[in-house]
Amino acid sequence: MIRLINFRGLTVILSLCMALCIHASNENRLFNPEGTVNISNLELKVGAEQMDKLLPMLRNKRVALVVNHTSLVGKKGTHLLDSLLTCGITVKKVFAPEHGFRGNADAGEIVKDGKDSKTGIPIISLYGNNKKPTAQQMADVDIVLFDIQDVGARFYTYISTMHYVMEACAETGKKLIIADRPNPCDYIDGPVMKSSLRSFVGMDLIPLLHGCTVGELARMINGEGWLEGKKKCLLTVIKIKNWKHKQPYSLPMKPSPNLFNDLSVSLYASLCPFEATNISVGRGTYFPFQVLGAPDKKYGEFTFTPKSLPGFDKNPMHKDELCYGVDLRKISNPRGFTLRYLLNFYKKSGQGADFFIRPRWFDQLMGDTSVRKSIIQGKTEAEIKADWKPGLVKYKKMRAKYLLYTE
Repeated sequence: MIRLINFRGLTVILSLCMALCIHASNENRLFNPEGTVNISNLELKVGAEQMDKLLPMLRNKRVALVVNHTSLVGKKGTHLLDSLLTCGITVKKVFAPEHGFRGNADAGEIVKDGKDSKTGIPIISLYGNNKKPTAQQMADVDIVLFDIQDVGARFYTYISTMHYVMEACAETGKKLIIADRPNPCDYIDGPVMKSSLRSFVGMDLIPLLHGCTVGELARMINGEGWLEGKKKCLLTVIKIKNWKHKQPYSLPMKPSPNLFNDLSVSLYASLCPFEATNISVGRGTYFPFQVLGAPDKKYGEFTFTPKSLPGFDKNPMHKDELCYGVDLRKISNPRGFTLRYLLNFYKKSGQGADFFIRPRWFDQLMGDTSVRKSIIQGKTEAEIKADWKPGLVKYKKMRAKYLLYTE
């Protein structure tokens, strides 16, 4: 006897089956906070997937790649290096950013030179003593190809590496190709960086959330004369197909060891400044940048204990200590940048200015000393954000000149 299933029940069953199938075929994919795959990912083509445009520019040239574990192409997720070698492209070397070529080095850990175990191609670190390719390293190269997934925050150092690579290309007369990828946190928010706070976590005068793809940002760096000596590099951007600003994008891989999923990417800009305080962002757990806490019950009822996790964080803050705080894994999809978590923990700490145990680092992350001072003065988030507005208005006008994807 066949039983009828009501429509609502059938919908639930089908939804569960689809979710299981998606999970089985996308074990390494990231999902948005609602747990659904963004359909736009299936339609767009990142720059590195457009071989019809890339290969004619690279054939019979000596190529250097600036790539990492995010430089994947096609449905099978083949690494760009392997794809180019298969197509007969001469790849002389790979320049590796923070976290290394395979993306498994801890945040801040020095990345060493070496060779790719699969291909034997030399790997040159751009995260350590040498953050900028030298003239000697560029001598046997005709073209540099940059393909790394950014997350839209000024202090995410892949774009700092791009800045230095642009300078090296400008100084040696070598062409730079940017294979563009979408910005998964595509907002404009936070203070515009002050030049006095320039560092590797803030190379250019852009807001904390800059609202650009790396290709657009490279155009801006070139156009605004931000390279050393106001030089310009020979720049070509391979545009993304079927993507525009404000269109959601679910990353197909972890962009760095401690950004596990779309929620952590969305929260990253708002939580990273905590790393200049005594509050843990969950490094040493399997949910970093999704929780906050410290070894004091005043910070909340949720608990977690950071552990040494090689490949993620070997020596996290408050290692092996029970931390009390908040669990952000159930919040609705955050949009842009917020100070509410920082203000909340600052008040709970009762420490005043001492809450910022590394004040200079906090200022460099924020790009502006006024944020820390305003928090100490007791200003609200609305009052602090009002101070940013004139700079953001000016930035948006300037940014419009370099956009490649209409909003």
